[in-house]
Amino acid sequence: MKAIKIVTIVGARPQIIKAAALSRAIRTHFSDLLNEVIIHTGQHYDTQMSEVFFTELNLPQPNYNLHVGSAAHGEQTAHMLKGIERILLDEQPDYVIVYGDTNSTLAGALAASKMHIDIVHIEAGLRSFNKQMPEEINRILTDHCATLLFTPTQNGYDNLLREGFLPLQQAPCSADNPGIFLCGDIMLDNCIFYSNRDSNTQNYHTKNHILSENYILCTVHRDHNTDNPIRLTSIFNALIRLSSLTGQKIILPIHPRTLKMLSKNLDEKLHEIVLQGDMIQLIEPASYTEMIELEQNASLIITDSGGVQKEAFFMKKPCVILRSQTEWVEIVETGSAKLVDADEDKIVAGALEYLNQPPTNFPPLFGDGKAANFICETLFQNKQHQLFLIIEKNEV
Repeated sequence: MKAIKIVTIVGARPQIIKAAALSRAIRTHFSDLLNEVIIHTGQHYDTQMSEVFFTELNLPQPNYNLHVGSAAHGEQTAHMLKGIERILLDEQPDYVIVYGDTNSTLAGALAASKMHIDIVHIEAGLRSFNKQMPEEINRILTDHCATLLFTPTQNGYDNLLREGFLPLQQAPCSADNPGIFLCGDIMLDNCIFYSNRDSNTQNYHTKNHILSENYILCTVHRDHNTDNPIRLTSIFNALIRLSSLTGQKIILPIHPRTLKMLSKNLDEKLHEIVLQGDMIQLIEPASYTEMIELEQNASLIITDSGGVQKEAFFMKKPCVILRSQTEWVEIVETGSAKLVDADEDKIVAGALEYLNQPPTNFPPLFGDGKAANFICETLFQNKQHQLFLIIEKNEV
């Protein structure tokens, strides 16, 4: 049997990181069975938000880069859809793999669906139950045209059951007979792998002049926070208050869009306080391993990122979430994370509560760190079943 061709579609930093785990599993255990072609849509195009991750995580350079860049949701998705379709016509893969909930995810799923190519959705079943979030629409639409759906948590699996997916579907799976699998979180694969490698924490901290051993790590990048002056002001007022009350510096790897929006959406006085660096230290975007090191050494993590929420949980760190809903509801249910939205008082109160009494409940919600191997094995087995079915029909 010839190797199965898969096209992996990435576009944003978190997807590149997730794809690294799958590519590593393919190279290590499935190189004779799976052949991977990588498309980068260019949704994240800044070197520090994209290229550095391919190098650092030893991920093969993309076979294709669409260089889509920033644009309104509809325009961006349309450009991706056009470019992906052209490539799929040339490559004729057996599977298209998409990750998470970005516009790159949706564009890849739509292009593959129109061409009747089996879609593999990694991080299926996640729901924030807020359809005002573009990511929620992307998740739902991608799930409902996928053939193989790999969900990282029991909650994700239960969400799929509630939406009409059937458990234990008889192979082979197809778009009309989709299979759902509780496989654990592929991000945990990476977290375990890179946490066990030699650390360069001291060098990284020195490079960025992070001198204190006690600091709060913060990331802010979602447009509903950065593009809204009221919300952005509330978040940064809270960070300043928190630093003043605790004596801990806020370390904030700054997303390029966020840096731009600080000058646009904060008043002049607050902007000056943020930039002067006494309480909030803005640093360049961190690479994946650098981010892992920052998380390992932080006393508390404040974020609006879904991926960082999980990494905080993996590192057994309390997390204050700058959103009103999260797709990772199980983390909140453990008591190790709090939803505070962009409410200044709630941000401060939630953070102080965790600093005074750190949570201790971090159950194994996300599997055993072997999700990538499970996914690769399932892809191969399903394709075998499909081929056997074709042979049986031909013999009849």
